[in-house]
Amino acid sequence: MTRIGVVTFPGSLDDGDARRAIRLSGAEPVRVWHGDHDLQGVDAVVLPGGFSYGDYLRCGAIAARSPIMTEVVAAAGRGLPVLGICNGFQMLTEAHLLPGGLVRNDHGAFVCRDQRLRVEQAGTAWTNAFAGGEEIVVPLKNGEGGFVADADTVERLEGEGRVVFRYLGVNPNGSVADIAGIANDRGNVVGLMPHPEHATEPGFGPDTADAMRSGVDGLRVFRSALAALLAA
Repeated sequence: MTRIGVVTFPGSLDDGDARRAIRLSGAEPVRVWHGDHDLQGVDAVVLPGGFSYGDYLRCGAIAARSPIMTEVVAAAGRGLPVLGICNGFQMLTEAHLLPGGLVRNDHGAFVCRDQRLRVEQAGTAWTNAFAGGEEIVVPLKNGEGGFVADADTVERLEGEGRVVFRYLGVNPNGSVADIAGIANDRGNVVGLMPHPEHATEPGFGPDTADAMRSGVDGLRVFRSALAALLAA
């Protein structure tokens, strides 16, 4: 069975949700500890949301220097699929696996809402189960979720098709060009601010036209990784 590791850092709070999403996708979740130097032979890695190290210094900055991140960076360089969600996205930028950075929301407040997104790039290891241009809804919750980068970097991300998700309807945090998620040039590393792991099971996801709490758009993020690994 495909094994996907979920790293727990001090202050992680969505690691359990990520493991459940992985199990629902058909893969085996594996607990990985931030202080270890062992990825346990997993086939992919998820860096979950939360408040690693209490968000001291900068969000994700301390976690990006945890022992396990040495292994994550090396494995990502070899092509291992890596997904960073919210605080995990912040870690990926701090570890220089993805460009840009995440800053305080432009309105200065924490935001928690079901967020419409457009899938801009369906060719990554974490989005191949979607169609390009497809609109989905997943929960969003952050206080420092505004994606920023210099103009040349944004132009490169757009031109190379590395903007993976874009906010629709409202930009909840001031992210440049409404960017909600990006990928590296190989497409194996993806970071996004919204939380797909919270939209994987009927009864617990966003409301849909069919029923309350029935949205499961996020499940395909994890199924995409499974499909990419099985096809490799």
